[in-house]
Amino acid sequence: MAEYIEIPTPAGKFDALTAGPQDGRPVLLLHGFPEAAVEWSEQLAVLGGAECFAVAPDQRGYSPGVRPEQVSDYRMSELVGDVLAIAEHFGWQRFDLVGHDWGAAVAWATAAAHPERIRTLTAVSVPHLDPFNAALRNDEDQAQRSAYMQVFRSSAAEKTLLADNAKKLRQIYYPGVPEHHVDDYVQRLTEPGALTAALNWYRAARFDGGEIGPIEVPTLYVWSTEDVAVGSTAALATAQHVTGPYRFEMLEDVSHWIPEEAPDSFNRLLLQHLLAHQS
Repeated sequence: MAEYIEIPTPAGKFDALTAGPQDGRPVLLLHGFPEAAVEWSEQLAVLGGAECFAVAPDQRGYSPGVRPEQVSDYRMSELVGDVLAIAEHFGWQRFDLVGHDWGAAVAWATAAAHPERIRTLTAVSVPHLDPFNAALRNDEDQAQRSAYMQVFRSSAAEKTLLADNAKKLRQIYYPGVPEHHVDDYVQRLTEPGALTAALNWYRAARFDGGEIGPIEVPTLYVWSTEDVAVGSTAALATAQHVTGPYRFEMLEDVSHWIPEEAPDSFNRLLLQHLLAHQS
């Protein structure tokens, strides 16, 4: 069973869930929008059982103790800095990094900038950021899939998502996310300032073609065919941006919410990836 902890960093205290022995193989799991560490419940149980020390923080803005007000405080450089600060707290020289959705974006950026710290990378749903940004500009299908981002970046986003008992916020999770997780996420995001902080990730993001560069570390990328937010163009192009060992897995008939909708399939792939790269 996962244990709740707080992780002190220079930016503030992150809430987190952990599982497994503290001297086990370190694995850091980064959730997406609009979720929280609870997203990784199934993975925490499996990783803990495999003698890993798995840590899933509520990321910047999702943890009340790390909820700055300025949009600029949610730039990618700050999010990557949080990953390293959490690793420093535990004394991890190298660790396995897993991310879904926005967490995958942060994981890609971290692995690109600090390959010496990352033993393996596992990215779920969101592809390498360079082909993804290119697809946003050049691929009509991806541009249509990502049109929601402009809504999230607007000043009316909070009102729109929370109106009518958070009806539109709840709709984001379907299909795929278990009802009890949806209730948990909505409760968290209706707390004062929480949804604004989560949306500030979008408001601070830049999709103007600044490249993060190739990924050197062993990488597993898992994409699903029914992902409404991420099309196949960037997913298939990701292989061209990984110079290290690379594995691409496509899950049929699964939505964007892979860790929660298809935990057994994903957990099998994740454990295989970790076992294949021990050193």
